Amino acid sequence: MRRQILASIAALLLVTACQSRPSQTADAVGAGAAGGAGGGAQQQPVAQAPAGAGGGGGQVAAAAPRPGGPGTAEEFNLTVGDRVFFDFDKFDLKPQARATLDRQAAWLRQYSDIRVTVEGHCDERGTREYNLALGERRANAVRQYLVALGVAANRITVVSYGKERPVALGSNATAWELNRRGVTVIQTGARFN
Repeated sequence: MRRQILASIAALLLVTACQSRPSQTADAVGAGAAGGAGGGAQQQPVAQAPAGAGGGGGQVAAAAPRPGGPGTAEEFNLTVGDRVFFDFDKFDLKPQARATLDRQAAWLRQYSDIRVTVEGHCDERGTREYNLALGERRANAVRQYLVALGVAANRITVVSYGKERPVALGSNATAWELNRRGVTVIQTGARFN
C-alpha cells in the first residue's frame, strides 16, 4: 500500500515537472514595470536588444502576429516599441531612440485616453543614489521628447529605478547596454487582453 502511494506521488510529480510553462514574450503587459508605480502587472521584463546587439532594435517583422488589436498594450509593445537605450552615463536621446519615440508619440496621440509611466533604468555601475538620479534624467528626457511631439504632459509620469531592476543580469557590456534604458509602460486607457 505504501509503495502505491509513493508511486502515485512520484508519477504526479513527474507529470507536473514535465508540464510546459507559458513563455513570456515582449507583448507582456507592462514590460519593464515589474510591479512598479501605478500597480503594473508583476511580470519580468523582456529585453529588446538595441541596434548593434543583434536584436533588431525592438522592431517587429511585418509577418509577426499582432495580438491584442488596436489600442492595446500588446500592440504598443510589439509594433511601436516600449523602450529606448542610452549610452553609458548619458541621458541624451540617440537617433534610434528618437525614431522609437516618434512612433510612441504618434500612437499616444491616436489613443488619447491612455496614460503611461516612463521608467528610467541604469546599469549596475555607480552608486545607488547616482543611478537613481541618472534614471530620473533618462525618464525625463523621454517625457520631454514625447511632450514636444504633442503628447499631453499630464498623461505621462516618470519614475526612476536606477540599477534596481535590471533586464539583463551580468557584469558585461551586453548586459550593461540592455540595462541602460527608458521604458514606456501603459498604465490606463488601453484595452488589456
